[in-house]
Amino acid sequence: MQRKVGRTPSARLSRLKPVETDPLAEYGLPSKGEKRLLSPKVQEAYYAKIAERYLAFCTDAGDRNELQKQFARLARTSDSTSPTPSPSPTTSQPPSTSNPPKKPATTDLPPILVALRKLREALVASARRDTFAAQVYLFAIRLGILASSFETYYPALLYLLHTLHASPGPGPGPSPSPSPTSTSTTSTATATAASILTTTELHECQSYLVLDAACRRSDLPEAYALRYRFRLADGKVDAALKALAHDNWVAWRRVKRSVDGHRARIMEFAEGGMRDHTLRAFGRAYLSVEAGFLEGAVGVGWEELRARFGVGWELEGGDAAKDARVVIRRVKGRGG
Repeated sequence: MQRKVGRTPSARLSRLKPVETDPLAEYGLPSKGEKRLLSPKVQEAYYAKIAERYLAFCTDAGDRNELQKQFARLARTSDSTSPTPSPSPTTSQPPSTSNPPKKPATTDLPPILVALRKLREALVASARRDTFAAQVYLFAIRLGILASSFETYYPALLYLLHTLHASPGPGPGPSPSPSPTSTSTTSTATATAASILTTTELHECQSYLVLDAACRRSDLPEAYALRYRFRLADGKVDAALKALAHDNWVAWRRVKRSVDGHRARIMEFAEGGMRDHTLRAFGRAYLSVEAGFLEGAVGVGWEELRARFGVGWELEGGDAAKDARVVIRRVKGRGG
């Protein structure tokens, strides 16, 4: 009889090794029954892990240009991702059942957004309304805007402005350590609305909500109503709303170049419609135009114009060089 060959000691030991799990995937959603995140200390420790992962993400990007490319890449794929997070933090790689590669996911951005959703749900479930909660929501808003994830920043904006700032109260635990930028509170038990958000933070969030209404939701009346309700005095926000109302592509691009990265990212939601309107204006006003002038005015190259926007125009004079011309319409000669 042939004797069975036993497993080597190293193989037996490898089966006994604990499975390495992602620290951000340790907890589930409180809306699905997770109770551990309701503890204030657990919330603060979990937020520290989220901040550490985000710093690793920024460090691995290398420089600012590469970091912007990472955010832009996520923004292009955010529409195809599901808003309901899955237990697996990977999105671009197929899941595997044995020994999954965890290293690429440690610097991936979608798991951070999922973890922020878990923490926000825990803060709502525990009715925590202190400076730590405000800092978590501010972080979620800013990161969600950079990632063009309105599923992250829009509900966070509404809760921060309409609940946390409108009716703050003492938090369930002691003053947390992961909020170094929070303002100092008074010694009274009842906090005032001004102690949750500083004037600068309040102005920042209000401008985000106004721009979101105008750019992403394409609701200019709502944007102007929010601006009036907040008594928002911001010249750049006013200029962006005016450019949208007048379909002024030149003014729109000028404003977009002058604002910070978060506002510019929100304005990108309306950029496609503004560019389409500009292309239609070119089609009605010109028979032909220099290729360089068209590319500079629209902000994209000739090949992208044909592939992405499907223009039926023709290019004369070789490649899209400065001396080439784009024929928009051809004048038909009269018959004899």
